[in-house]
Formats: sequence, structure tokens, C-alpha cells
Amino acid sequence: MKDFENSFSLNVNNHKVSYTDEGKYGAPAIIFIHGFPFNMSMWNTQIESLTNYCRVITYDIRGFGNSDAGKEDFSIELFAKDLISLMDALKIDKTILCGLSMGGYIALNAIENYPGRFNALILSDTSCKADTTEAKGKRMKAIESIRNDGVEKYADESIKNLFAAESFTNRVKEIAAVREMIVNTSVQSLYNGLLALSVRKETCSILKKIKVPVLIIVGKEDRITPPAAAKFMHEKVKDSFLKVLEHSGHLSNMENSEEFNCQLRSFVESGYQKFILPVQIETD
Repeated sequence: MKDFENSFSLNVNNHKVSYTDEGKYGAPAIIFIHGFPFNMSMWNTQIESLTNYCRVITYDIRGFGNSDAGKEDFSIELFAKDLISLMDALKIDKTILCGLSMGGYIALNAIENYPGRFNALILSDTSCKADTTEAKGKRMKAIESIRNDGVEKYADESIKNLFAAESFTNRVKEIAAVREMIVNTSVQSLYNGLLALSVRKETCSILKKIKVPVLIIVGKEDRITPPAAAKFMHEKVKDSFLKVLEHSGHLSNMENSEEFNCQLRSFVESGYQKFILPVQIETD
């Protein structure tokens, strides 16, 4: 996948963070937060799509990609603090925030605890609910699987659930890129990330308090955070907009990047404060 020339690193909140900074300074900023266990390169097509409209920033969450893990225990709260520290270091007072999966958990935590720092929110293939007992058990089994069988087998098993069936034919390069992201993540970051996800708090109770415009996107074939989870959030957030993307599983921004980017551009170009469109819900 393409490496962008404006790739930097700086120290924030006691760790080194790797990030990209593209587009127009002075334009509205949009920050993308990747999912688990990926890195900022998953947003490359979104960078290309939005640089004419925005200042586009992607970054590696601590312990992933080229960002240091630091010494603190991973948690969604810590990841949200890292985000704010990065914004402060880049002198960004307010931003549009887009998070996918774990990135969505971080985005919801951030808007709960730092509501004045965000102009708009894009939640992709994510959920506001905490892990169930069953989900926690699966994460512990994943840790055991990595410990006993290695990261490559974990990556291969994960891939099966991340993508829509047709993506295995039509998105071969994207699947290879995601597998590479997973196998290049340190074992300790995988363990710590899984633990952080398993103990995260719910954010469903704060949805009705969100005052900024919200766009919710989900892949129609997402088996990890399915359309029902997106529709639940949409019903709780006043004037939110929901789009269910065809030809997509859990990584809708990579599987149907054309439509995903179209939704982003529409949201941004409209000025998003005025983005009140008819609800679009696609069903089987």
C-alpha cells in the first residue's frame, strides 16, 4: 500500500506516535483512527479521496504500526488521551473524527470525555456496547491461540471473519495488506489490545447526549459489528445518518472504498453542520 511522504513521528503522552498529515492546512481537519489489530495504512484510500477538501491525519495507535507501546497498560481511555495529546501537539483545537471498530470505541470515549474537541463524528463498523461474557471469553481464547499457535495462524483465522465473502475474490490485495498488518503487530500488543477491548466500558448511554453531526457506516456483511449494532446507535443519536454498504464486511472502508469515500466527501463537502439528509437504511 502507498506510503505517504508526509509521515512523521513525535512524542505525545509518554510514547512515540507515528502519523501522516496530508491536505490543506487551514481546511477542516479530519482524524482517522484504525481498528484492531491494524495500522494507519488502512486509511490510504481515504487520504487520497479527501486531501482536496480537508487536512487529513492518520496515526498508529500506541503499540501498533510504527508507534511505541509505552509503559502504561492499554485501555480505550488511554487511547483517547493519546488522541487528545496528538491533537494538542498538532495544534488542532477541533476536528472531525472517524473511527473504525476499535477506532470507533476510542472515538466514542473521546467525545464522551472531551466533547468540545470535535466538530463531527463518523463511526464505521463499530458498536457502543461493552463485551459480553461470551465475547470476553473469545478474546481470552484468541490470546491462548496466539501463545500456542503463533500470530500467522491467528491472522489467517481473523481474516475469515473480517471480510465479506466476495472480497476474497475481488479484494485480494486488501486482504493481503490486512494480513501483513496483523502479522507485523507485536505479540505483546496483540495481548494487551485484546485485554483492553475485553474490559472497555459501554458508551450507549452517552449517544443521546452527542450534539455534533454523526455519520454511521457499516458493511452489510459485517459479522463482527453487524448492521443491527449500527442501527441501534443510529436510533439513539438524534439526526444521525446511517449508510449500510453493499459488498462489505467489517472493513468497509477497504472493501467498498468507492462508496465509503463518497459518503465521507458528501459529509465533509456539505459542511456537516448542515448534514441532515433522509435516513438511508438498506435491508436484505
